[in-house]
Amino acid sequence: MEKRSGGRPGQELIRVVITGPECTGKSTLTMQLAEHYSTIYIPEYAREYISGLSRPYNYSDVEHIARIQIRQKDEYSRCAKGLLFLDTYLIITKVWFDLVYHRRPPWLDLELARNEINLHLLCDIDIPWEPDPVRENGGRMREILLRLYRSELEERGLHYRLVTGSGEQRLRNAIHHVDDLISGSFADGLIT
Repeated sequence: MEKRSGGRPGQELIRVVITGPECTGKSTLTMQLAEHYSTIYIPEYAREYISGLSRPYNYSDVEHIARIQIRQKDEYSRCAKGLLFLDTYLIITKVWFDLVYHRRPPWLDLELARNEINLHLLCDIDIPWEPDPVRENGGRMREILLRLYRSELEERGLHYRLVTGSGEQRLRNAIHHVDDLISGSFADGLIT
């Protein structure tokens, strides 16, 4: 773990990414976790960026999103209080490059290999999908994406936990996983 830039000297910063298919409660969960732990979070940049486009997004747009995600992680890390929550990060972007464009920028794998994320909370598809102007992957595609994200996390040997349940139960499950990480009782392997 990296030493925090802000806060008490020597205190380590823990970074937790909330990831998963569309409409699995990532943004809500990210905000709730930041509030519960009295820290800050990075909102999802991709949604904001794509909703502001007056044209369909393209490869360059996805690469821009990835670069901004990295920059935001670095900037927010300087002012987080022990914990930093990220509403999505590069795993989703990497899978999207592979799925849609069948290629990705070479620097993306190097960035993922740095592995500055301590835990990925992978949100299950056990809550209903609701359409909106930015979402495009309901139905069976949610299952496919969940499988791809899980596979990517496992192949890279990244720490993750599946977050299930709805409403307060989903939040309690996520808090349990984060508390395990903080207390050091976090064991490798998937625990739901």
